Amino acid sequence: MNPLRFLVAAAFSACALHAAEPATKTAAKTPAAAPAVVDPEFRKYPLPVEPDENVAYGPHRMQKIYFWRAKSDRPTPLLFYIHGGGWNGGDRSVVRSMLKPALEAGISVVSVEYRNIKDSTADGLVPPVKGPMTDCARALQFTRSKAKEWNLDKSRVALAGGSAGACTSLWIAFHDDLADPNSADPVARESTRVTCAAVSGAQTTLDPRQMREWTPNSKYGAHAFGITWDPKKKTSTFDLFLAERERILPWIRQYSPYELVTPDDPPVGLYYSTAPNLGKDEKDPTHTANFGVKLKERCDAAQVRCALVYPGAPHVVHATDSDFIKAHLLKQLPEAK
Repeated sequence: MNPLRFLVAAAFSACALHAAEPATKTAAKTPAAAPAVVDPEFRKYPLPVEPDENVAYGPHRMQKIYFWRAKSDRPTPLLFYIHGGGWNGGDRSVVRSMLKPALEAGISVVSVEYRNIKDSTADGLVPPVKGPMTDCARALQFTRSKAKEWNLDKSRVALAGGSAGACTSLWIAFHDDLADPNSADPVARESTRVTCAAVSGAQTTLDPRQMREWTPNSKYGAHAFGITWDPKKKTSTFDLFLAERERILPWIRQYSPYELVTPDDPPVGLYYSTAPNLGKDEKDPTHTANFGVKLKERCDAAQVRCALVYPGAPHVVHATDSDFIKAHLLKQLPEAK
């Protein structure tokens, strides 16, 4: 958590859950192609279970959530999933692999859609990354506002996601509570604090200097701040990003999970598909475990519990993000009467 609340609270006053076609065996073999104009109802993958709810949390067409209700006679914990796609693509169907394990464990699930970078730019949001990040926080507040109707225990919430969705999840997990207790809007009065977060392939900083130090061939992040390639300038987009660093440093500090870590933050699980290789070029620099190594150092210094998992990692307790979430959401549930 960090004292940045006043910088983002205004974004919540006007903020915005997806529907679908039946899954088929053919669709399972061949993922659908994304439409030219982004449709919040688009699914790249078939879902193993149809959602119980597909509702809007705000006025924009992309501000939608799917909700699946776990069967229980008492309020259930919640898995809140944020899909990846570089804040430019992806869709809510990416939750598919975590969906059934969560429901079978008695955990209800939300998968959120949100404005992408182009939508945010069109809406005049500065920097553009404010759109997806604050949309997801608003969607979490909206979901909590439905706790009674949807039989949710809003004190037990886990965030999850991949890539850009992982970055957003960590941003929410480490941020000061965005609740405004004095708001006339009941949704805005809901908390954004969570029990834990378990994410895969997360970018843990949006600072180009840190990224280049950690992984020299880094190339991600400029679009989050509206920096695009200029053909007239014979330099890469990432080099333009680096050159603009000092000008946009307040934004970098506002939206980088790394910058927001403080001792009262929830435990996080960081999952990567390859081992870290600090200071060296990576095959996939956008999803390198180098991000995880440096965030774990930061969390350890702040005494925030942080599990870093990758092939060959030592002392692994929870091998998957689903295992991590179940361990933290279910360990203190009272016995049913």
